[in-house]
Amino acid sequence: MRPDFLCFPLMSHRRHAFMCLSFKGLLTRCAALLWIGGLLPAMAAESGDKAHLEETLRSYFETEMADFIMEPVLLIALREQNARTAELSEAEILELDHQWREQLQQEEQPLLDTVLKGRPAELLLSKVAMAGGEISELFVMDARGLNVTSATATSDYWQGDEAKFQKSFGQGPDGMEIGGIEFDPSTGVSQAQVSATITDPSSGEPIGAVTVGLVVDLLL
Repeated sequence: MRPDFLCFPLMSHRRHAFMCLSFKGLLTRCAALLWIGGLLPAMAAESGDKAHLEETLRSYFETEMADFIMEPVLLIALREQNARTAELSEAEILELDHQWREQLQQEEQPLLDTVLKGRPAELLLSKVAMAGGEISELFVMDARGLNVTSATATSDYWQGDEAKFQKSFGQGPDGMEIGGIEFDPSTGVSQAQVSATITDPSSGEPIGAVTVGLVVDLLL
C-alpha cells in the first residue's frame, strides 16, 4: 500500500488526487498572498517616495526659478534667437549640433561662446552660485530646442529630440518635465532635472524652455 493511503484507507484514487490538487492550490494561493502582501507595501512606499520627490522638485522650481526665468535679459535673448533660428531646416539644426560636439574637443569654440558668454550666461552663473550647491546645471533653450544660454557646456546643442524639451515646451505654456534621479559617480551626488516652458509675458505664448539640474541629496 502507498504511504499516502495510510491516512485515507477508504479514499479512491480520484478522490485522493482531487484533494492533493486542492491542497496544493491552497498552498499556492497562500504563498501568492504572502508575496503580494510584501510586494504591494514596497511598491506603495516606492510610489510615495517618487511622489514626494516630484513635489519637492516642483516646489523648488516654483519658488526659486519661476520668477528668475522671467528676467528681461533672458527674455530678450530668447526673442532674438527665435528670430534667427525660426527658419532653420532640420539639416541645418543637426549641422549646428554636430559643430557643437566637435568644438567641445577644440580650443576654438565660437558656437559655445555664443551660449556660455555674455550677460545671459553671467545671470545663470550667478543663480547657480547663489543656490549654494543645490543647482548642478542650468540652461535655456529656444523654440526649436537649441541652446540660448547655459551656465556650463552641455553635451549637445540641440535638445529638441529629448523629453526635457518635448514635455515642457512641447506641451504648451504649463509644460513641465521632472526627470528621474541619476547618480553621478564623478561628483558622488544624485541629481534630477526639472524642465519647464518659458512663456513670453507680453504675448502669453511659449518662446522657449529652461532645464535646471538639482542635487537631490541637498533637497530631501
